Amino acid sequence: MRLAADRLLGIVLIGLAAFVAVQAINLEVPFSYDPVGPRAFPLGLAILLAALASVLIVKPGTNEAWPGRQLTLKLLLVLATLLVYALLYTNLGFIITSMLAVASLSRIFGASWGKALLTGGLMAVVSYFLFAHALGISLPSGYWVEPFL
Repeated sequence: MRLAADRLLGIVLIGLAAFVAVQAINLEVPFSYDPVGPRAFPLGLAILLAALASVLIVKPGTNEAWPGRQLTLKLLLVLATLLVYALLYTNLGFIITSMLAVASLSRIFGASWGKALLTGGLMAVVSYFLFAHALGISLPSGYWVEPFL
């Protein structure tokens, strides 16, 4: 019996949920402004992820075929883009990293260079102002910008 792609994904996601839950439980902060503490959100997400992943294991979709080569390549490129985004986020800052990530994702899914760069720039700037000014969240400006500030 072949293992359905949905069931394999469900097993991997349950492993990820367990990892996130353990990391959330081990999270220690010297002080917290929130009465429930910083553990509640990642722990809640881990529980939700485990519940949804178990649905994939118990009742997989009707299509048991694995994705084709083209789709697999796109998915791997998306994963690589998000990994590079996470690695460069602090060094390059939110705006530059987000612009490059959105432009890369747009190109992966067929946008032209002009549309990809325009979309990346607009999304990065608009989301920066929403997070920084509307929500008051501090975002990294990047090490390359600090000498100019």
